[in-house]
Amino acid sequence: MSRPKNQNYKGHGLSKGKEREQRASIRFKTTLMNTLMDVLRHRPGWVEVKDEGEWDFYWCDVSWLRENFDHTYMDEHVRISHFRNHYELTRKNYMVKNLKRFRKQLEREAGKLEAAKCDFFPKTFEMPCEYHLFVEEFRKNPGITWIMKPVARSQGKGIFLFRRLKDIVDWRKDTRSSDDQKDDIPVENYVAQRYIENPYLIGGRKFDLRVYVLVMSYIPLRAWLYRDGFARFSNTRFTLNSIDDQYVHLTNVAVQKTSPDYHPKKGCKWTLQRFRQYLASKHGPEAVETLFRDIDNIFVKSLQSVQKVIISDKHCFELYGYDILIDQDLKPWLLEVNASPSLTASSQEDYELKTCLLEDTLHVVDMEARSLRADSPCW
Repeated sequence: MSRPKNQNYKGHGLSKGKEREQRASIRFKTTLMNTLMDVLRHRPGWVEVKDEGEWDFYWCDVSWLRENFDHTYMDEHVRISHFRNHYELTRKNYMVKNLKRFRKQLEREAGKLEAAKCDFFPKTFEMPCEYHLFVEEFRKNPGITWIMKPVARSQGKGIFLFRRLKDIVDWRKDTRSSDDQKDDIPVENYVAQRYIENPYLIGGRKFDLRVYVLVMSYIPLRAWLYRDGFARFSNTRFTLNSIDDQYVHLTNVAVQKTSPDYHPKKGCKWTLQRFRQYLASKHGPEAVETLFRDIDNIFVKSLQSVQKVIISDKHCFELYGYDILIDQDLKPWLLEVNASPSLTASSQEDYELKTCLLEDTLHVVDMEARSLRADSPCW
């Protein structure tokens, strides 16, 4: 492919005729100063590029993608860490919209039994556009707990629980600007989601699972599930008597590390293997196998729900962070999918896990054009 004549395009990976397998080094770029940078700098043959230099591999943030992707020419071998419209899976409202659509499609084509395999996300309404539908549902089940989440924020920001419609009325008032600004500032979209009131507890504390899925292509769908991950615990014992206490209800590390009880060396995480062993000791290995098969189903169905929507560019890959909640019946629920899961370590154990995760991600992306090793330890 020749370089485009349009001068608005910035070219990357242009290797002056050299074939991909003949390159002596990989030029990489990233703005993330955490475990990722450590892994990239220690990778043999990889060289860091700063400022406007040409690169072969860019672990970018989504804001760069939004502003530059459509104006950037990339040579055949170049790889970038997000799909163009990744938000179809990672924005909370779009994720639910796509899952609902996919469920209807399955019911139409394969029947209700197959469609029921998509029943892994709580009843959800987009606000403010589905406010009246939400009110109708709310009034059918008075007294239950709901959770409000901004669709495009992370780390627990903007989330609150409620049981009264008055709380939503107050929220609507707060999100409206003054009359002279009303047309200039759009209302931030939220989702109102039925809160899982019966979470599985360990030591009386709530937790969720962070599991990693690497997608190399959507058409055909090629995805890798990382064998390890972690359970993230709250610092405070669970109760529904205090719905305003974020330390009880939100397991995000960004929230929990501000708790007065937080221990920076221990953190508030278990490895996935430790969690599996705990569950097996309590419920037996068969129950654990069933649970993790159900979790695998969440990965497959959620990716299938956006398979025909996401632009499957050959230059793109994506490392998703899935957040899964388990209830007392050992049923897994999909809370959200993160396009930029945190790669900052909260403990030494966390650092080792994320280092291994990133090294294996780079093996699969395979910038060096080697065939993928069959003995890769974690994928």
